Amino acid sequence: MTHLPDSIESARQLAVGWRAMVLDRDAAADVRDLPGIAVRWADCRFAFWNCVTLTDVGADAELVGERLRQAADIMRGKEHPGFLWLFEDLLTEEARAALPTAADEAGLQFAFPGTGMAGDILPVPEPAHPELTFVRVTTDEHLRAYADINSLGYGFPLEDGRDGLLGSALWKKDVHAYLALRDGVPVACAGTVETDGRLFVVLVATDPRWQRRGYGEAVTRKALHEGARATGLTRATLHATVAGAPVYPRIGFEPNSPIHFYALKDS
Repeated sequence: MTHLPDSIESARQLAVGWRAMVLDRDAAADVRDLPGIAVRWADCRFAFWNCVTLTDVGADAELVGERLRQAADIMRGKEHPGFLWLFEDLLTEEARAALPTAADEAGLQFAFPGTGMAGDILPVPEPAHPELTFVRVTTDEHLRAYADINSLGYGFPLEDGRDGLLGSALWKKDVHAYLALRDGVPVACAGTVETDGRLFVVLVATDPRWQRRGYGEAVTRKALHEGARATGLTRATLHATVAGAPVYPRIGFEPNSPIHFYALKDS
């Protein structure tokens, strides 16, 4: 079963939200809206800020193959690696069936799966967790901790996360970014930011040493609570990894489009 309107919304949230994130990282970043392709590429070490995504709705197999080749060519021209985000529900059934072969022929390899999610869930109650306190990211020290938790959670070198976030004014001002502290030590983080009339959840992570204790869910609820209180928005969206996918429905999010993340094949 497809959720086409929600999937279109999910792809747009990425394109709009990542425009702000990438330009915050580098005002000269490659941010373009081409026919059927949105480029959001900071060309930094933090791979999530290096993104292309396909934007055609109802694309058939031939068009998807062409777009994949174009996207791969864009990615090959960059210094740092990143990902093609592909929202499955935007494709026809024929294109979905042909996707593995088309990606391979374009020089792309499947990296990992994700899921778009959304819900009219706001406001949410202010959370409480017996082992945690929460602090909003407002200082460079906070931002470094946020970057490091993301690097640890997603398996990146620490310097990659720091290259993506340190020095950001956006993350200390416009993003409702929160750290969860256990005995004063940052262990999890989550952010929300107003994006095209929604509250977009971004960069949720938990230090692997403290996973499966409810810390990620608690800090996500905190970011949603504070973001909704500040903006008055009632709808929230996010893109979940496999690790996060079981958490968000407990908050009220409903899955929509499967997301395929592709990287360039190893040369």
